[in-house]
Amino acid sequence: MRITTEGALLGTVIATGINPERVIVSDDAGQFNVLTHALCWIHVERGIQKLLGFNADQRAALAWARSELWAIYQALKAYKAESNAAARGAIEARFEALCTTKTCFESLNHALERLHNSGAELLRALDRPEIALHNNLAERDIREYVKRRKISGSTRSAAGRRCRDTFASLKKTCRKHGLSFWAYLLDRLAGAGTIPWLPSAIFGAHGAPAAINCAHPSAGP
Repeated sequence: MRITTEGALLGTVIATGINPERVIVSDDAGQFNVLTHALCWIHVERGIQKLLGFNADQRAALAWARSELWAIYQALKAYKAESNAAARGAIEARFEALCTTKTCFESLNHALERLHNSGAELLRALDRPEIALHNNLAERDIREYVKRRKISGSTRSAAGRRCRDTFASLKKTCRKHGLSFWAYLLDRLAGAGTIPWLPSAIFGAHGAPAAINCAHPSAGP
């Protein structure tokens, strides 16, 4: 039932105008693998960063892999600013060389193999240079939620969860657009209507986003 409902919801938003080619940049949480999916480079690198080398050779292999990964990331940033076929080929070749290298560290080899399997989503910016390479903005947006959950646990009811999420979203949106959240609340409670409807302020200033950054609350800030 949940899968059917999610499919119906996704079909509805596409039918009402959401571009199915819109890119979703996420930390690889399954619920965000919809539309056109891209992976966050910072989250992917953490899988290698967490590995511990047990001798000098393994530590050297880890250092090499992380250095190569960030070099490819920097090359992608340059490609986004000025894309060309030669740069694209060089990035694809370097990524392939990194992922297919067999090191002395078996855990690292498995991590590189997983990178290789996710290559299309990691290199999505080669086809869509306008998208972000990470979802740090989304991570910062959920940081307050994660902090509150660590302190007080979860809410007691579904209504409490909706209340928390709604007001947190309103506050973040107001701050991003230079609006006082307190003034916004007073305006709505008084029914004055002097502060514009937030969606009109968002899309009026920026237009519809080309990509969406997503973060999973369980991943932490």
